Amino acid sequence: MTISHHPPEELLADFAAGKLEEAHQLVVGVHVADCPRCARFVQAIEQLAGAALEDVEPVPIAPDAFDRVMSRIHQSSEETAAPPLASGTDHTLPPALRKYRIGKRRRVAPGLSLRPIELSGSGKARAFLLRSAPGSRMLEHTHTGTELTLVLEGSFSHEGGRFGPGDFDYGDDEIDHRPIVGDEGPCVCLVAMTGDLRINGFLGRLIGPFVRL
Repeated sequence: MTISHHPPEELLADFAAGKLEEAHQLVVGVHVADCPRCARFVQAIEQLAGAALEDVEPVPIAPDAFDRVMSRIHQSSEETAAPPLASGTDHTLPPALRKYRIGKRRRVAPGLSLRPIELSGSGKARAFLLRSAPGSRMLEHTHTGTELTLVLEGSFSHEGGRFGPGDFDYGDDEIDHRPIVGDEGPCVCLVAMTGDLRINGFLGRLIGPFVRL
């Protein structure tokens, strides 16, 4: 797998520090798991953070602090145990995705369907698997929030280049693009999104209310 497009470094730094919402953490994490370049960057950030902690002046703690922490961890692991996978889940998906319940497929536009991913957190971002038919051409659009897209299968192209398996694409309200899916097969992407699509032009104003991701 040759990966040509990566998350911005500030996004990788926030991932290493655990600052991202669950949906964003999931998408970046799946990319990092298959991208040696980004994995090295994340590891370097983690090592820098560890070195900084070594310089922090230690403070006294209660004698039973360790036991209380381990008790909370045990309780938390029981409460947040991964739910069973939805019927029909594709077991060829990345391991990180297999921990989540994935909903049934629903059609959102011609040649376009999605499967929602059930998250445990309360963040604003939602995550889903987006499947586009070969050769699909989306209308030119931007976003009212942010969109993190990771290609799992197939490919798409837009003004930013061609995106194949493992490639990461970042979109926000400053980017206008018109993705075109490759002809080699369906394109399956893992997406984390805040806000909505905003389809440009008169046609976009007509059909925009009917396209919900």
